[in-house]
Amino acid sequence: MADHKVLAGAHVVLPTGIVENGRVIVDGERIVGATSQDTPALDLTGHWLVPGFVDMHNHGGGGASFTSGTVDEVLKGVHTHRLHGTTTVVASFVTGEMDFLTQRAGLLSELAEQGDLAGLHFEGPFISPCRKGAHDETLLRDPDPADVRKLVDAARGQAKMVTLATELPGGIDSVRLLAEHGVIAAIGHTDASYEQTVAAIDAGATVATHLYNAMPALGHRAPGPIAALLEDERITVELINDGTHLHPAALELAFHHAGPERVAFITDAMDAAGFGDGRYMLGPLEVEVKDSVARLVEGGSIAGSTLTLDRAFKRAATVDGLPVEAVVQAISANPARLLGVYDRVGSLEPGKDADIVVLDAEFNLKGVMRKGAWIVDPTA
Repeated sequence: MADHKVLAGAHVVLPTGIVENGRVIVDGERIVGATSQDTPALDLTGHWLVPGFVDMHNHGGGGASFTSGTVDEVLKGVHTHRLHGTTTVVASFVTGEMDFLTQRAGLLSELAEQGDLAGLHFEGPFISPCRKGAHDETLLRDPDPADVRKLVDAARGQAKMVTLATELPGGIDSVRLLAEHGVIAAIGHTDASYEQTVAAIDAGATVATHLYNAMPALGHRAPGPIAALLEDERITVELINDGTHLHPAALELAFHHAGPERVAFITDAMDAAGFGDGRYMLGPLEVEVKDSVARLVEGGSIAGSTLTLDRAFKRAATVDGLPVEAVVQAISANPARLLGVYDRVGSLEPGKDADIVVLDAEFNLKGVMRKGAWIVDPTA
C-alpha cells in the first residue's frame, strides 16, 4: 500500500471538464480508477489538480544549458523545471556547427531513451538571418534536406521537432522530409510571406515556433506568416506567456483565432530559468539577465526567457483570464499530442503516468508528482 495514494477534495481538471470534490487515485507510477473506501486520502480541498506540464520548447534551466551542458548539468536543468511542474520536457538546441549539433544529439538522445527527456528540438541552424534573434548569424545555413536528415539521424529516433525558415532554399523539401520521418516541421525565425507560409503548411509543417516572435509583424496589405499560421487548422501555435514576449492582446488574438485546441504554451527557457539574474551563454552568444528578462549583451535582442510553466499557468488563469480547462489544454494536452505521448501524459486519466500538479486557489504551485513520486510534497 506504500505506493497507493488517493488525492481527494480538489477541483480535478479532466478532458471532459472540472470535477468538484474529485479524487485522483494513484497506484505505483500510474493513475488508476478504483480503490477501497478505507484507503487513507490526502485532503486537498480548495486546491486544483491538473496534469503535469509538457514543455516542447526549452533550452535549459537551473544554470544549465541543454545545448552545451554536461549530462549532469542537463539533468539539473530538467529537475529545475520539474520543481515548477514540468514533468515532460523536450531539450531544445540553439544554432551551432553541424558537427557539434550531431554530437549533442547523440549524447542527449540517450537521456531521451531512458525517459529523462521527451525528445530533441533543433531550433536552428536553418533559420533566416533577417529574423535570427539570439542565434549566431555566422553559423546559420539554408535548410538543405541532406543536412536536416543528418541531424535527424544523429538523434536516433529522438528528434521531435526542427524549426525552419521554410522560405529559404531547400525549406519546402526539408518540410516534406521531416513529415515523412514523423518529425514536426515548425515554421519559425522566418521572413516568409503569407503565400510562402501557406506553401510550407501544405507541404506538412504543423507548428509555429513562438508565434509573433522572430517573424514579420501582421500587416494589412502583407499579412505575412502570422495570419497564415493563425488561420490554418493544421497549425499549433507556440506562445511564450511571460508578460515580456507577448502583449496580452496578442495572446487573446491567438486564442480567439486558433482556439485552445491549437495553442501550446512553452517556456523557450534558457539557463537562467529558476536560477536568477546574471551573465550567461546561449550557444556562443553572451546573455545578460536583468529583472528576469534575458537579452543579448551585444544588440539587446530578447534571448529566450527565464519562464517556468507554473508562472505561465498562473498568468494565463489570472492576468489573461483564460478558463482553467483551456490553460490545461495548452500547457499539457496539446503539446503531449504533438509529441506523440498523449497515451501516457497530458491528462488525468486512468492508465496514464501519475504526473500531477497541485495548485492552490490562487494557482500557486504547491505539489508536483511524477510517475507516482512526489517531487514537491504538498504537505511539506
